[in-house]
Amino acid sequence: MTTSNPSGTARGDSPDPSSHAANIYDASGVEGEWLDETEDDDDIFEPTTDESEDAEFFDPSEDVEAVFHDAEDGTSGVEIEFSVEDEESGTQDDDGGTETEAGNARTQASTTTGGPSRIQVPTQIMQLLGHTGLRRIFANHRAGGAGITVQLDDGNEILEDGFGGLGTRRRRRAKGSNNRFPPVPSEEGQKLMDGGVFGSNEYYRDTTRKRNTRLARKLMSRELGSGRAQSTRTASAISQGLIPSSNADTIIHYNSRCYSGQFSEDGNFFFSCAQDFKVRMYDTSNPYNWKYYKTVVYPYGQWTITDASLSPDNKWLAYSSIRSIVCLAPTDPSSSGEPFLLDFSDMSGRGTRRVRGFNGGFSHFGIWSIRFSGDGREIVAGTSDNSVYVYDLETRQSILSIPGHNDDVNAVCFGDSTSPHILYSGSDDTTIKVWDRRSMGDSREAGVFMGHTEGLTYVDSKGDGRYVLSNGKDQTMKLWDLRKMMPTEKASTLDPSRYTTSFDYRFMAYDEKDFKPHPYDCSLVTFRGHRVLKTLIRCHFSPPGSTNSRYVYTGSEDGSIYVYNMDATLAGKVNVNQATHHSRPRDPDLYASHYEPEEGRNRGTWKTCVRDASWHPNAPIIAATSWNGWGMSTGTCTTHSWNDGAEDDEGEPKMGLRVDQRLEMDDDLYDNPRSLRDGRLMNHYRARLRSQRVAATNEDDDENHW
Repeated sequence: MTTSNPSGTARGDSPDPSSHAANIYDASGVEGEWLDETEDDDDIFEPTTDESEDAEFFDPSEDVEAVFHDAEDGTSGVEIEFSVEDEESGTQDDDGGTETEAGNARTQASTTTGGPSRIQVPTQIMQLLGHTGLRRIFANHRAGGAGITVQLDDGNEILEDGFGGLGTRRRRRAKGSNNRFPPVPSEEGQKLMDGGVFGSNEYYRDTTRKRNTRLARKLMSRELGSGRAQSTRTASAISQGLIPSSNADTIIHYNSRCYSGQFSEDGNFFFSCAQDFKVRMYDTSNPYNWKYYKTVVYPYGQWTITDASLSPDNKWLAYSSIRSIVCLAPTDPSSSGEPFLLDFSDMSGRGTRRVRGFNGGFSHFGIWSIRFSGDGREIVAGTSDNSVYVYDLETRQSILSIPGHNDDVNAVCFGDSTSPHILYSGSDDTTIKVWDRRSMGDSREAGVFMGHTEGLTYVDSKGDGRYVLSNGKDQTMKLWDLRKMMPTEKASTLDPSRYTTSFDYRFMAYDEKDFKPHPYDCSLVTFRGHRVLKTLIRCHFSPPGSTNSRYVYTGSEDGSIYVYNMDATLAGKVNVNQATHHSRPRDPDLYASHYEPEEGRNRGTWKTCVRDASWHPNAPIIAATSWNGWGMSTGTCTTHSWNDGAEDDEGEPKMGLRVDQRLEMDDDLYDNPRSLRDGRLMNHYRARLRSQRVAATNEDDDENHW
């Protein structure tokens, strides 16, 4: 994420593009260079209504004196092509295009029967495009039924928007061949599947008759002793095939967007973070029958709760916002006190500084990601000042600050669940860096993973000190091996910004034509198919207990959870959008129209973006945390269990039960009489769910004590 003023709106998920850095072309500088503006962008951007979803905007920094005449009527069908002599012998674009030979000035005009006018000019006269007189000419052409596209000799395009404004498309790479994407299935991934580290191969599959692999047939094969595998592998081989279905068991509705949610390592605890700065906790010791636990609040948070992490003993929950302070709250439902405030900007050991952190309204940086160490003594954080911080809970101070990236650090994690020495950090500078705290005398990383061509949104470690998983804005998820990382000496000679298009994942649709493989990609497997848009979507390794570590999975902007085999083939898909579609009535008070600005019939439609997902460590259940609702203005946490392909559940309560954040039945969530359950059944389950709540907990007190 790009560094921004922490007092403003969040860079990662803010709907306001004027509050963030943008790629602005410097018309007065060297051809083809792009500058990162970190100042106020309100005077830079002009809105455009160009139909392309991947447009950035252009507004030159200097005005050029020139004399313009009004366009004559009827010139909308004229195609004009310019070629102006340059002082130099030729130019070459950033992407390695061929040189353009300079010649005498030539002007050619030809009348066409229709379509947009196209002007081809060298970039030396780009400054003229910002003149208001030329904009009026463009507006006259637009009124005549044709737009104007100015194609520059470096591959960019200047677009007239019909309102007298100008914009630029982001620089596109040259179109690559069809084989630029990694092959599927992946040969390296298949080796991992055959090696036994990521699950075991199914020995009971009837390849002769090509029968399906339903659970009944697997159990029959096990009892008959058919196959060639050992019996010790039978249980894990069967459990790894139990992928949850799209049908939702329970739909927990929130009145704000949900950003993350995870089970504890033992599966007895679940927490969900929402944009209302509240973290709700649930008792999931029975994964099919959740109980509401308690709610904690982040006081004076900014934009949203960005991340949360549970201590290994499940006693403490750390959660962050776009500030330099992390809240640490006990998970004991009988504890209703205020959370401890940990100031990560404090390197002096003076503890938390509440006046500066909250009441003073000042914060050094924002925190995007936090993780507990395996021993529960430290917390690592990735921040908006391009750094990684390590906080010691005993001394109450940050003991390590690593300014090791060139952009926001969106994700951090420990490499080994049993050791705090190895750290991974993923950044918007497209790199993952490996830090060994035992050998940081020169403050340099131990190695670098290169392969993503856009910024990183999440990094997850398998916990074995070897494999790490990442999600990127280039719409790919990648698996890495620590043994194949790039040495620091080689990485220091490369510039990662040369291999990125500065794609803005928040507001633009990714065009696969822009994809070009990284020439120094050192990843093992690349997974494609999901969509990493709108927000920092997360990915994970599947747990060893319930899946035999067979899969990797990720959320997606299209409203689904994608489950991949290690060879990059799709193993399953949980369609959260389908399961929750129209599961609550439209509420104008909750509709955030500023985030989804569609017009006409598409305005305020039901949409789902799965931001995070968590696979229960001991049961075939996935919990999905999503932006979900009319205009994606609210949130849900849905539970999906394996049901062997059944369309409905014979048990009670029926699938698709709608409850509020305290797991209580809410009649307001049902606006269609045909979807209501029988009245007596509703009352029965309402009473049952209320009885499951922890008696000592009162959420109203917890949520209002601030």
